[in-house]
Amino acid sequence: MRLTIRKLQSRMICFAMCGTLLGGLAYSATPNAPQIVSDQKSKIKGTIVSRSGDVVSVKDKKSGTVVAVLLTDDTKIVRNHGKVAFFRHTDMDVTAMVPGLTIEAEGVGNSKNQLAASKVTFTPDEFDIEVAQEQQIMANQRAASQAQSTANQGVADANAAQGSANQAQSSANQAGSEAQAATAGVVMDAAAISMVNKRVSDLDDYKLVAEAGIYFASNVSTLDDAAKADLDTLAAATQGLEGYLVEIAGYASSTGTKEQNQKLSEARAASVTKYLHEKANVPMRRFVIPAGYGATHPSATNDDAQGRALNRRVDVKVIVNKGLSQSM
Repeated sequence: MRLTIRKLQSRMICFAMCGTLLGGLAYSATPNAPQIVSDQKSKIKGTIVSRSGDVVSVKDKKSGTVVAVLLTDDTKIVRNHGKVAFFRHTDMDVTAMVPGLTIEAEGVGNSKNQLAASKVTFTPDEFDIEVAQEQQIMANQRAASQAQSTANQGVADANAAQGSANQAQSSANQAGSEAQAATAGVVMDAAAISMVNKRVSDLDDYKLVAEAGIYFASNVSTLDDAAKADLDTLAAATQGLEGYLVEIAGYASSTGTKEQNQKLSEARAASVTKYLHEKANVPMRRFVIPAGYGATHPSATNDDAQGRALNRRVDVKVIVNKGLSQSM
């Protein structure tokens, strides 16, 4: 009996010590997790993992928990000075709130356990994407395709030339190695091209509500009456639409230099954004990084005047998160 009592006492002491240890661990972990409470101030620093309209989901760096940050017309977006800047105008900084961007947000919790942000700060350096990267990737892809064709030709030659089969096979093996090397380059660049083309409107997650092609005269970034009418129609499609986003991508024909085409495509994207914001009352927080892509992604050939006219354009899309549209 005495042994049993002693064992019981030992176990109780052990349980008490474990409870104290676990309690201490829980207490030490709690301060790292952001607690969003209604009407209470809070702050978070982390990476945007998704976005649905005005709400961006941010993964807290310390705790790993995901917090919903609400952007409003009163949210002040501050860009830290980095090596490069996203835009010429700071009023467009709010459009940079897309997955992958690291931000610091502060504000007050609302009834939905969201952080209604009064201020959001970000540094754009990590999101500096140049069109040249994509052109290099495309060149690597062409090199891989060409090398593979050479390898196939080498195999064919080996089959046809019985007398020099060994030599032909050697050529085929060498070409195959070149094809593999070029393909490896494409694989290495996969992340880069994904970054260049990354937009919130991943077709798996977002539903296209409306779209328009806005066209420009040569070397011009101002909107004509037809373009304004098309944008008015597009803006009308957003009426009563909850949580929508607007993507804007500007392009140019290949008539100018790379630098000229890049600048012109950015100016065209900015003109469309400005019109939708100022004339159609689309809030800046609804836009998703209006960007210019120079002469990349042509919709027609640049060999004739008609094709070049089709390439001097801005593609505009109104999108809604599928999950949000289904709930609506």
